[in-house]
Amino acid sequence: MGKAKSAVRPITEGVIWKQLLVFFFPILLGTFFQQLYNTVDMVIVGRFVGKEALASVGGSSGQIVNLVVGFFTGLSAGAGVIVSQLYGANDKKNLNGALHTAYGFSIAGGIAFTVLGLALAPAMLRFMNTPAELMAPSSLYLRLYFAGILFVFIYNIGSGILRALGDSKRPLYYLIVCCLLNIVLDLAMVAGLRMGVCGAAVATLISQAVSAVLVTRALVRSDDIYKLRFSEISCKGRMLKSQLLIGLPGGVQSVMYSLSNILIQTAINGFGTDAAAAWAAEGKLDALFWMINGAFGISITTFVGQNYGAGRYDRMKKGTWICLGMHQAFSVFISLLLFLFRGPLFGIFTRDADVVRIGVDMMAVIAPCYFVFSFVEVFSGALRAVGDVMIPMLLTMFGVCLFRIAWIFAVVPRYPSLRTIVLNYPVSWICTAILFIFYYLKKMKTYGGPFADFASGSRAGLGK
Repeated sequence: MGKAKSAVRPITEGVIWKQLLVFFFPILLGTFFQQLYNTVDMVIVGRFVGKEALASVGGSSGQIVNLVVGFFTGLSAGAGVIVSQLYGANDKKNLNGALHTAYGFSIAGGIAFTVLGLALAPAMLRFMNTPAELMAPSSLYLRLYFAGILFVFIYNIGSGILRALGDSKRPLYYLIVCCLLNIVLDLAMVAGLRMGVCGAAVATLISQAVSAVLVTRALVRSDDIYKLRFSEISCKGRMLKSQLLIGLPGGVQSVMYSLSNILIQTAINGFGTDAAAAWAAEGKLDALFWMINGAFGISITTFVGQNYGAGRYDRMKKGTWICLGMHQAFSVFISLLLFLFRGPLFGIFTRDADVVRIGVDMMAVIAPCYFVFSFVEVFSGALRAVGDVMIPMLLTMFGVCLFRIAWIFAVVPRYPSLRTIVLNYPVSWICTAILFIFYYLKKMKTYGGPFADFASGSRAGLGK
């Protein structure tokens, strides 16, 4: 019951590396334009307002935004996994149930976080030891962002569903349109009307609203076996439970990431506004790698999920190793780019020589080690796609999150410097990568392949 005919799934057929790249590049470009939302805000306020505004947009407020959005994105990833499996299995009834449940959950979550964000923004900033001169603009930016966070949630869930269905192009087109809109509005409100941090936040809010409308429109107008109908949006109990069982570990993992980053941001804030501004700019340059990392993560999760739904287990295993090799190649390229040109790149954000000097030193520590994280992203994405989420979550929480927290409280007080704080990142990546390599190889040895143990029935219960 619930089965329907549909087109051949290209992800389950053809040359693996070509299929991964065809899916990867639109995701990468889409992530790039999504990152440009906040990056353009930072460049324009940094150039036209000053380093205090730069730190306000990308410092403590940026870490808080990452925590909230990251938690919801991780939580909603369960919907993407189930959607990709049901689409691969050609199960129309349960696929549409998953779609409407995911949308209902995103609307409820958006409303809840709007209320909490508006009420708690100043307290969160004070907790992070935000410099006094940054409190007012950071609080304003954060509250305006939370006022429109419903649009962020709707876009993220909608675009995530489209990608899980194998459509990575339309989310890209929508982001290009909205990013260009954001640039125009930023220039008009910040450089033209001199609205400062407020103008940057309003420009981002409007642009994100447009992206949410566009992605929703695509799902409403679908002529495939899935179709969004507003009258059917709700949180169906069993389907929501299935999505949360897969997504909750990812949400918790994302929160732990963000909490550890907030502690690091708090430590950096203690070195003053120049350090906070440099770290904010470093985060936007660092995003070049995380865009590639995230695109490979989404690609392998969708690839494995659809092939798992179609019963193509050998193809899943082979695709994971091919994806890892491609991730490594891209990571080395980004490392060389950011390391060799870190001086001019920091100069894009600010003319302040001290901020540039600090940022250049930070990047010299981080950039050479990006390739290590590819093991974590690819292996965890592949395992998540077939429902193995708990052990990868625990490995990440221990190897990255808890390690970073211990580093801040044990190592930094003993060797108090910005370099010591930043060194936290590559060391934690190495620890986590080692854990994932051992776990993944153990799965292969024990079950004759990384996914064979899941073939006996986890798929069958997803639509209940």
